[in-house]
Amino acid sequence: MKNNFKTRSTLTGCASSLVLLSALAASQGVLAHGFLEVPPSRAFLCQKGENNHCGGAQYEPHSTGETFKGFPNGAGGGPLQGPIDGKIASGGNSLFSALDAQSASRWQLTEIRDREIDFQWQYSAPHPATKHEYFITRDGWNPNEPLKRASFDSAPFCTIDGAHQVPVSGTKHHCVIPDSKSGHHVILAVWTVGDTDNAFYNPADVNILAEAALPGGWSPVGSIAPSTSLLAGDKVKARAFSATGENPQYSVEISIDNAEEGKPENWSFKLAEAINQAHAQIRAGIRDEDGNITPVQGTNKLYAQKESGVSRYEVQLDMKEDASASMAIAGLQPEYVLDNGRVGMTFAAQTNRRMNVEATLFDENNKQVGVVSQTVGEGNTELRIDVRSAPGAHTLTLVGTTEDGRTTRQQTQPVTLGGEGAGIEYDFVFPEGLSDYAAGTKVLQPKTDEVFECKPFPASGYCKQYTPTANGFEPGVGASWQSAWDKL
Repeated sequence: MKNNFKTRSTLTGCASSLVLLSALAASQGVLAHGFLEVPPSRAFLCQKGENNHCGGAQYEPHSTGETFKGFPNGAGGGPLQGPIDGKIASGGNSLFSALDAQSASRWQLTEIRDREIDFQWQYSAPHPATKHEYFITRDGWNPNEPLKRASFDSAPFCTIDGAHQVPVSGTKHHCVIPDSKSGHHVILAVWTVGDTDNAFYNPADVNILAEAALPGGWSPVGSIAPSTSLLAGDKVKARAFSATGENPQYSVEISIDNAEEGKPENWSFKLAEAINQAHAQIRAGIRDEDGNITPVQGTNKLYAQKESGVSRYEVQLDMKEDASASMAIAGLQPEYVLDNGRVGMTFAAQTNRRMNVEATLFDENNKQVGVVSQTVGEGNTELRIDVRSAPGAHTLTLVGTTEDGRTTRQQTQPVTLGGEGAGIEYDFVFPEGLSDYAAGTKVLQPKTDEVFECKPFPASGYCKQYTPTANGFEPGVGASWQSAWDKL
């Protein structure tokens, strides 16, 4: 069953191939896009699925961090002033605001084992480069505060002259990380574009394990970052690795006995103490001015003597399912009435845990016709799905996952939609199903409540030319939409 939408007006048009090509060139000509590939930027790890809850960055790592050039001048937010403090990773673009989150455990860390490093960019729309610069967080920076100018050394530790030439993907920038830097740091890679007012700011989250001159012969080999609360019966294991693979001799595991021990800061402390008691050549804790390493209730660093052979640690959580967690659909009416093909369908998620829930409504052909995602607390939380569909049998599916990710619950219920459908059939609500757009595809544009049909070849190729930042062919909205679409 296709969705329907009432006819409002008819508009047809045509354009020559020359006009289409000109429109495409106009939409792309001002774009300059690229991202740090080696070591991988925060946004690139989002695309690879190693970083989570990234917003639009997981789809467009090449577009993140673009804003005014000039860092670290001024306070940010203007020509030659660079990015706004606290919004360096996103460039102030709300689509990428998730990248501005900052904590000791928020992002995956890339291990750096050699201070001589070759940085490498990937360019999707290269423009001439004035320079590439590489800044690093200062000694003693606070990883739990938003990134700002004061987080970084005021001067880059490496600068590559761009000579106003168009950069080539894969070109290596050979640099040396300062000897004083070890452990968790953020490297801010900056590509300054030569023919616009902008630059690209790409943070890379790293764990520098290259040999450092630490008193007592200790080398950093990882950290215990208390990332989530645990339950009685859960286990935490610090897995030791040497150059040849896992080294079970130096691995340490603890069990969580009660809720108090399961608090993040407490199990980190317990694991650090267990490591120190088990091995003389491994230490967990925080170093003081005298070089003593003492466990704390919070993030504990891990250090090893060279003789141990240990080069890194990984912390593994063995979390059992929360058997008592429950979730159910409540207050669902047996029938909802469509008005011109639409209805706001309300019901409740009934849970006894905080959960991230997603409710999806499918029509009788299992096509998604409405969805809502929300974080809910314990008890009954009202949800609303804005539905666009036709009368008939439907299915509501509610999926909830506890905030710690250990437990998922699902419930499905049938529901009927009655009332009046709409007049014009459409295949997708734009931009859903973007990769499937072809000549004759009909889409509903929710911004204008109108239906558009993709033009025949060769214009049909432009129907897919859309991203949130390059939307020239967005139906009914983009500057060149008439080159790709007919309004029905």
